[in-house]
Amino acid sequence: MSIELVATNADLYGEVTPAGAFYATSSPEQEGNRAILLYILREGHRAPFSIKAAQRWTQAANAEEALRSIFRLQRLGLLRGTAHPRQQEDKRLEDALPPLLARLSDAQKTLLADENGFYLAAAGYTHEAAEELAGLSADLLSLQTRHGRLLKNNLRINTETWGLLDPAGRSELGFWPLFIGQQRFMLVIGGTPRLQDQSFVTLIQDLDKRYF
Repeated sequence: MSIELVATNADLYGEVTPAGAFYATSSPEQEGNRAILLYILREGHRAPFSIKAAQRWTQAANAEEALRSIFRLQRLGLLRGTAHPRQQEDKRLEDALPPLLARLSDAQKTLLADENGFYLAAAGYTHEAAEELAGLSADLLSLQTRHGRLLKNNLRINTETWGLLDPAGRSELGFWPLFIGQQRFMLVIGGTPRLQDQSFVTLIQDLDKRYF
């Protein structure tokens, strides 16, 4: 259940929502609100919310400015309060990734590739298919780099996601770039994506822990 962090006196922990995790990692420009969300992603579960925590997360000059930033993120649905913080599992990344990836597709077909065209883990794809899709992912990242200025500045398209759609506009195969620290990854999802699942937040936390 989503609870207001700023509007309650209860002992609550800051928790980034799936929408917040996507926003924080969907661009290489990890400043401003993105930086705040990444800070909370790493630290929100460690201690209950406080004004001091808000100032540390936001790097704001005073308490009023810090609380205003937190309140804005709540209103945008990027951040929420929880009475029971999720504990991070102590698993090797290689073991944790496949079940997380499977939950991000209605067809349980997902893979994660790096910018060099190698896949880190896959669910629902054969090794051969995963290798080919990872290579395609690297090509799309390169394509985005070459034509990003046209898409963003001229056409005002702010997403870097690519997709293969059926005639009704439903995704058959989607490519979702993720930016973790200095690393670029591509999340490849077959069928309808389920990025609103809490597993997506866990995925971002696990990647951030390894690559930030």
